[in-house]
Amino acid sequence: MSKFENVTVVKNANIYFDGKVTSRTIVFNDGSEKTLGIMLPGDYEFNTDAKELMEIMSGELEVLLPQESGWKKITGGESFEVPEKSKFKLKIKSITDYCCSFLA
Repeated sequence: MSKFENVTVVKNANIYFDGKVTSRTIVFNDGSEKTLGIMLPGDYEFNTDAKELMEIMSGELEVLLPQESGWKKITGGESFEVPEKSKFKLKIKSITDYCCSFLA
């Protein structure tokens, strides 16, 4: 899906790591949320409350998911899931455009 229709966009940006990771929250009519954002090259660690689906629109990164022993390479057009109430690490290799869906 290349666009979302009939959504509400939260004007305030989510800004992390001194502005190297930013996103905007969109809210659907059913109350579900996604964030659309950009990550600049660097190493990051995130915490999550809900299960997440990270869709990488463009860019290149490596992800270290909880309970995994090795890093996995992800490029534009690929995605990965993050378990609820966990931490995961990212090594962003090039500017990365992403969509994060919060799953039930």
